[in-house]
Amino acid sequence: MKSLRSMFSLLLFVSCTNLVQAEQLGPQDFSQVKNKWTAIVAAYEPEIIAVDKAIAEAPDAQITETRFYRGVRYQIGSYKGEPIIIFASGVSVPNAAMTIQMALDYFPIDKVIMMGIAGAVNPVFEPGDIAVPERWYYHDESVYVNPDPKRNGEFVLPDYYEAYRKAWKAREATDEHAPKYKNFGFIQPAEVEVIKQGWDEPKKQPYFSADADLLALAEQAAKNAQIKMPSGHEIKIRVGGNGVTGSVFLDNADYRKWLRDVYKADVTEMESAAVAQVCFINDVDWVVIRSISDLAGGQQGKNVENVFDAIASGTGAKLLMGMLDQLAAKEAQ
Repeated sequence: MKSLRSMFSLLLFVSCTNLVQAEQLGPQDFSQVKNKWTAIVAAYEPEIIAVDKAIAEAPDAQITETRFYRGVRYQIGSYKGEPIIIFASGVSVPNAAMTIQMALDYFPIDKVIMMGIAGAVNPVFEPGDIAVPERWYYHDESVYVNPDPKRNGEFVLPDYYEAYRKAWKAREATDEHAPKYKNFGFIQPAEVEVIKQGWDEPKKQPYFSADADLLALAEQAAKNAQIKMPSGHEIKIRVGGNGVTGSVFLDNADYRKWLRDVYKADVTEMESAAVAQVCFINDVDWVVIRSISDLAGGQQGKNVENVFDAIASGTGAKLLMGMLDQLAAKEAQ
């Protein structure tokens, strides 16, 4: 009798499972959509407020629909005839990865432009200035180790990590953008492992590169821009270079210097590399605009991010609108 019940349960499970057709599983297929959308993304409130304000004030922009999925608000509309969708990623790596993948599963997106604030690692930057990095690295993917009791100043490393170090050293000889890894005390840097359709196995990924065409549009927008701080001071805009992402609000001068030494970082923040990774895996073009809100520990005294977050979000939003102008002009050709 018991075996008959088990067999019946199995048949019932198989029957119910078969009610779901294979084509109903997985994300939606948008391959037939001809005019795909540009996603405009910011992480948290001051940034998304600046984006909403810029869109509301633009005569050629309109929001036609608002939807909520899993608690995330998606604003759907157009800018100069081109379809756009606006949403907040949430702060830090896991939120950014989750919301970007959700958006790509739910909507026909082929470009992602993220705008937000960042801490300056490169000392040339001041609050309000803008960086549009070409490459994004994770800086806090790492191994925490014990000191070596037999060798002062050295650390006991796992065997697998020694193998990684040899591979990274070899890469430095062929890739000028490879990080120049060194430890920060007991913190030993590591790399995220990425899997992508078409690859035979996962690969270590030291950085993700923004789309060249979107970077070119940012370059053109920067040339046309005349963006000033409320004081009247004209800001600097740099397109290119490196940004770093980690699940940490950085406010330490020594670690800031380490980021500059290892990654040649210009800015540091908490979402962009995750956005870049998701777009890379999904073959979606992307670029990130970051406006400087603070000096990431390089200042004298208390961090002033709370003073400049709204102002920096505003300068970044102006470059974002310039990029949308460039994008609309390109699509109209």
